[in-house]
Amino acid sequence: MQNSPALSPTFAEPHDADALVQVSGIGKRYRPDGPPVFSGVSFNIRPGEFVGLIGHSGCGKSSILNILAGLEQPSEGGVIMDGREITGPGLDRGVVFQGHALLPWLTALQNVTFAVRARHRHMPRHEIREKAEHYLAMVGLEAAMHKKPAELSGGMRQRVGIARAFCTQPRVLLMDEPFGALDALTRGMIQEELLKICAQTQQTVFMITHDVDEAIFLADRVLLMSNGPDARLAEDASNPLPRSRTRETMHHEDGFYTFRNHLVDFLVRRSALAQKAATA
Repeated sequence: MQNSPALSPTFAEPHDADALVQVSGIGKRYRPDGPPVFSGVSFNIRPGEFVGLIGHSGCGKSSILNILAGLEQPSEGGVIMDGREITGPGLDRGVVFQGHALLPWLTALQNVTFAVRARHRHMPRHEIREKAEHYLAMVGLEAAMHKKPAELSGGMRQRVGIARAFCTQPRVLLMDEPFGALDALTRGMIQEELLKICAQTQQTVFMITHDVDEAIFLADRVLLMSNGPDARLAEDASNPLPRSRTRETMHHEDGFYTFRNHLVDFLVRRSALAQKAATA
């Protein structure tokens, strides 16, 4: 099921005529009589923006991403994309999960080409293969593309999942802590390649991360969630660093440490308040 064919939301929309995605007052309860995991979350994502979401465990980060993907329904509020309410998964949204979610009977190349065929049904077979090989090479797997998931390390399997998502060229790429299983060198390389792809294609990205430095390097805006239960979107912080930043130069940019300290202080302060309340 894809986006609803008509716009008839029963929730208030954030006012941003330029937004590609409008998240309006969403909340989530897993039991009707249970406490909300989060509530009242509203934000917009404009075309070409890279938006990061940071918060402690239990604040509902993955649930928010799943709602944007159409894999979960909100208990309140809703999400509009391209003027249509999201009511289920769609090919206009690509997802990279924490786990690789590969088909175990297919090779790395076949996993990627399978996704491309689903997105571009009329693309010639040789173009599909070329596209898949390009993105597998981008994540450093050109020598392992004919291996099945069981023959790959955990980090290599996740890199296949990342290549698969890039390859389908979705309107919005949703990423749930996608680089956590990668070693530092590979993670840095893919982060830089991701920024290059976003600059070249104006790819819109929404990513969950627990890494403050990763959020600063990748995101144009960083959304900060308070602790759960009943977590809220506490702050929408714009990244003051120029988009031309690199990993080597980022730490020398004016405003880097001020912005980093602000994000870290927010997370530490919220964590301390939650711990104090829990032990009171």
